[in-house]
Amino acid sequence: MGRAKKVVLAYSGGVDTSVCIPYLKHEWGVEEVITLAADLGQGDELESVREKALQSGASASLIADVKETFVKDYAFPAIQANALYEGRYPLATALARPLIAKVLVETAEKYGADAIAHGCTGKGNDQVRFDVAVAALNPHLKILAPAREWGMSREETIAYGEKFGIPAPVKKSSPYSIDRNLLGRSIEAGILEDPAVEPPEEIFLMTKAIAHTPDEPEYVEIGFTRGIPTSLNGEAKNSIELIEQLNQLAGKHGVGRVDMIENRLVGIKSREIYESPAMVVLIQAHRDLESLTLTADVTHYKRGIEETYSQLIYNGLWYSPLKAALDAFIQKTQEQVSGTERVKLFKGNAAIVGRSSENSLYAPDLATYGAEDQFDHKAAEGFIYVWGLPTRIWAQQGKR
Repeated sequence: MGRAKKVVLAYSGGVDTSVCIPYLKHEWGVEEVITLAADLGQGDELESVREKALQSGASASLIADVKETFVKDYAFPAIQANALYEGRYPLATALARPLIAKVLVETAEKYGADAIAHGCTGKGNDQVRFDVAVAALNPHLKILAPAREWGMSREETIAYGEKFGIPAPVKKSSPYSIDRNLLGRSIEAGILEDPAVEPPEEIFLMTKAIAHTPDEPEYVEIGFTRGIPTSLNGEAKNSIELIEQLNQLAGKHGVGRVDMIENRLVGIKSREIYESPAMVVLIQAHRDLESLTLTADVTHYKRGIEETYSQLIYNGLWYSPLKAALDAFIQKTQEQVSGTERVKLFKGNAAIVGRSSENSLYAPDLATYGAEDQFDHKAAEGFIYVWGLPTRIWAQQGKR
């Protein structure tokens, strides 16, 4: 089945993506498979992943360190947009997909490949995210998804790989499907498919169980510059450092777990468990800083934009005209969003307990109920009369 001559394959080192290499060559007639593993801070030993690709038949095996780009160009804009899918999920996994797609396309163009391949199945969101992002960045590239079409069970996939010298997983495979990067982990499958079952403690890695968290609260001050987090406890941090340290800090106090029934793009509901300590805290803190520095109408209008923005990320439309237009709006709103948020971490909660900004719109002399009060109370009566006039006329009309 000759579909393409030279293919760049998104590679993780797992069974499916490893089997994709001989499958593309022997079943679909691909002449050359180049693998690409993106280093997103997942903590894997990527050198062994690189070696495995070559042993599995790849002509070249590449690793792209994209951690800094991932945080600066993908995570930070999502924080500025307070992007939480369905109000809860901070999109840690979804944000990685457009970046991986971008690196795949750049690699294909560099090596003269005519197709991109990935190991996604037909039930998930990631196939949509990869396919749509690649099409947006280079519509001339073919997109191959062997695992979506081969129809093999996991056992059959392993057996197929063994025929071509790909070793079966040494240990019994975990019943869970786990994706990890610098921003967090997503855990699904196994007993988690029963939405009534409480997640077992063994699945968590970044967040402590409440019973094992410190018995004293810990305070952290997060500094923002134009909506971007830039410091912790008064110390300037680079993007990767800031996320790593806040993950550790918040995770130690059990902050950042999400257990939800999620509406997938392909039309099914899925039970998902997420750990994303830093992103949960940063979005909460950023939103609070906006309440201090943005006018009421901008704050209220931006809420609807944020909902749309999070859906665009989840649905694989990072590279789309609407996303670009919303980016322009969001960047404009962030010009005044600089300041410090004080967060109290304790027993699974991240509570905002203080905030300050040079751009604060909070006027103490107007807000106070003390003797310093400068608010003109007499002006309120006329305002209420005009404000309530349409309601009064409507009520009178109804009594006629």
